[in-house]
Amino acid sequence: MPLSNETVVRAEELGLTFQTNDGPVTALTGVSLDIRKGDFVSFIGPSGCGKTTFLRIIADLEQPTAGRISVNGMTPEQARKARAYGYVFQAAALYPWRTIEKNIALPLEIMGFSSAEKKERIERTLALVNLSGFGKKYPWQLSGGMQQRASIARALAFDADLLLMDEPFGALDEIVRDHLNEQLLKLWAATRKTICFVTHSIPEAVYLSTRIVVMSPRPGRVTDVIESTLPKERPLGIRDTPEFLEIAHRVREGLHAGHIHED
Repeated sequence: MPLSNETVVRAEELGLTFQTNDGPVTALTGVSLDIRKGDFVSFIGPSGCGKTTFLRIIADLEQPTAGRISVNGMTPEQARKARAYGYVFQAAALYPWRTIEKNIALPLEIMGFSSAEKKERIERTLALVNLSGFGKKYPWQLSGGMQQRASIARALAFDADLLLMDEPFGALDEIVRDHLNEQLLKLWAATRKTICFVTHSIPEAVYLSTRIVVMSPRPGRVTDVIESTLPKERPLGIRDTPEFLEIAHRVREGLHAGHIHED
């Protein structure tokens, strides 16, 4: 369950149409959604349904062409300037010439933190993602999973309350992905961040989330919002329980319904 009823992100009839050489392409249409403080919200749907576009609108990387959206009561532009969120991309996007600790330090340098505070924040976030002792390593010396954990540490370093994660584990093998899913739940419990998480994996969405937003094929719209009834403590074995399978079945039904109503 969320930690409060306070709304962090509010979208009202949100839409985005891109203008291309082949004519307009509508990525999102009529999306209305509230994301509450402390929620772990997963967005799932077919490729091209607007999941990443929605995250990019929150982050002020795209501008909607219809409807309204607020982040902590501000416009996305104001929220970006206020450093209201951290963003974790599909690829770790670490600079290869910087050590892990210097990659994590980058946003802190931009924001003008003192050397002492940078050091404290780097050490704290490395510990949060179980990378203590790896700060002097370069990205190429770490596995793919460790690189993504370093990317998460960088997003956490300036302590924004909102974490936007765009399919961060999609390129990793299943064993590593399971391990990082477990670690991410522990990290969420420890930091009490609000997390928006894009995935193509039904088990991942059900395992991680307090709420699952199911989206239709383009133009992306919300076909279902599923409140999880799973307990906060979730060992991987919970994925074999009837309750887990029931939620996964509802997600599949929502995805199927979206395809049925595709124009």
